Amino acid sequence: MAEKNTSNIGFEKQIWDAACVLWGHIPASEYRNVIIGLIFLKYISTAFDKKYQQLVAEGEGFEDDPDAYLEDNVFFVPEDARWDKIAAAAHKPEIGTVIDDAMRAIEADNKKLKNVLPKNYASPDLDKRVLGDVVDLFTNMDMGETEGNRDILGRTYEYCIAQFAEKEGKGGGEFYTPSSIVNTLVSILKPYSNCRVYDCCCGSGGMFVQSAKFIQAHSGNRGSISIYGQEANPDTWKMAIMNLTIRGLDADLGPYHADTFTNDLHPTLKADFILANPPFNYNPWGQDKLMDDVRWKYGIPPAGNANFAWIQHMIHHLAPNGKIGLVLANGALSSQSGGEGEIRKKIIEDDLIEGIIAMPPQLFYSVTIPATLWFITKGKKQKGKTVFIDARKMGHMVDRKHRDFTEEDIQKLADTFEAFQNGTLEDVKGFCSVATLQDIANQDYILTPGRYVGIEEQENDGEPFEEKMTRLTSELSRMFERSHELEAEIRKKLGAIGYEI
Repeated sequence: MAEKNTSNIGFEKQIWDAACVLWGHIPASEYRNVIIGLIFLKYISTAFDKKYQQLVAEGEGFEDDPDAYLEDNVFFVPEDARWDKIAAAAHKPEIGTVIDDAMRAIEADNKKLKNVLPKNYASPDLDKRVLGDVVDLFTNMDMGETEGNRDILGRTYEYCIAQFAEKEGKGGGEFYTPSSIVNTLVSILKPYSNCRVYDCCCGSGGMFVQSAKFIQAHSGNRGSISIYGQEANPDTWKMAIMNLTIRGLDADLGPYHADTFTNDLHPTLKADFILANPPFNYNPWGQDKLMDDVRWKYGIPPAGNANFAWIQHMIHHLAPNGKIGLVLANGALSSQSGGEGEIRKKIIEDDLIEGIIAMPPQLFYSVTIPATLWFITKGKKQKGKTVFIDARKMGHMVDRKHRDFTEEDIQKLADTFEAFQNGTLEDVKGFCSVATLQDIANQDYILTPGRYVGIEEQENDGEPFEEKMTRLTSELSRMFERSHELEAEIRKKLGAIGYEI
């Protein structure tokens, strides 16, 4: 690829080719697991082989020592699960059994993965000729340059959802959190060593992967982070465990998948950092069963929208001086329905809202919906103040559908936030502004950044106003004349073939 970006993982065409081979041969609900399982095996084998060859070259005899791989956070792959063995059996009748046995061998060596990996490849419902063709495609897929910090499994899952949903003419229904958003959240929150990180709707675990990477990059031990998460979707919950395990990250994602609202698996947790991308405008979320729940400190969220249920759940689980970074649909900034306006007002008056960032559209892989980043903090440095940032013009289009942030874009947002916390930020028209609680009250407790940052000042071109208006109205008059000429010509041509308008 000519340009690296976080919107792409680098081998989309090969994944799509593999998925298309499966199309029509197995139910849509199963092809994702088939693809994800093979991605998992191929990914860990690629990283393992690279380290294996390095150890062989060193000649110390450590190439079969699991500890030698653990030192570099490389997943040790047992012999029966290595890709060369799977590739060699691609066109043998027992290919399905070979893959299932590979999964069992990995689970036997890794207790956290027990009953997590897909083992349906030997199923009589899966055509082994088709499976062999898919294995061939993965054999030729180069993952050697894949960046270890990327949530490959999650990103691949979302890719499959989006592509097949488009083919079926349906909405994907699930939104993978793009790297641009995850990196922005982490760069602003700055998680540190020996902290507790929580994601109450953790998906495939991308927030944790990036948090660990940030800590490691800032001279900390990536393994010192305590990870807590929860996920309601059983397939995605399993994927998160896979995603974290292959990176050597120990995590408590609960003993099973479960709904966060009705079955909170971490009821006593108080986290230092909470990062989350909850389902937008989630409905129904079980309000009728939770009317008296202790989490609704600021008011009972409406039954038809879980936005403020998510917010209050996170605040409930926040440690003293803890920080939250979450993604929400823009409607939560201004909604008044179902008591949301009153809940938002009480949270603001409690001085918890540290910052709001309006993000541009087309950052999400499968949808164009714009979103907002909320930063909620106990023990704010700038008490009684909130920073508003309008980032809707930031980023660049990496293709016709997808926008991405550069590292410089993310750093600019992080630096702006840090300057606010240090009390040195100056307002920039159209980009950022610091508002007091009174300023927000004057706006009826609406948090839309545009209300506070204003419109970017336009450079004066030096043309006097009267001259500019004369010129522009003259140009407009000529355009009107031309439009009338075209209208008459169209009417004439339609009349010639018997149509009058």
